[in-house]
Amino acid sequence: MAQKIVIPVEDASGLEAKVASHFGKAPYFASVEINSKGQIVNTKIDRNTGEHMGGTGHPHENLLALQPSVIIACAMGPGGLHSFQDAGITVLKAQGNTLNEVMTNFKEGKLEPLTGGCPHAHEHHHTH
Repeated sequence: MAQKIVIPVEDASGLEAKVASHFGKAPYFASVEINSKGQIVNTKIDRNTGEHMGGTGHPHENLLALQPSVIIACAMGPGGLHSFQDAGITVLKAQGNTLNEVMTNFKEGKLEPLTGGCPHAHEHHHTH
């Protein structure tokens, strides 16, 4: 079965792009399409147009339009994680430094589900 996989990346250098450490603040998102044999048939890298990057909307809302079957990320907030899970999209924890390394680990079945949102604050400043 063909799949579309979305991975946050730091640059637009194709399969050598460095995987971004945080989903919502990634400058780019790579969309990787693989065929039923697990071979990469298409790679497209788009700029993150979410509000964290000066655009509009949340990245997870914008990416749902791509209809990915899998999201692979190092970390993401609970809003994004739940949004993808509620849409039936598998969310996996990235292992590897580059897009190519992560895709190799994915094809070899080495990636585990991403559980829980990231522990850091998301510009939620509270005054007491």
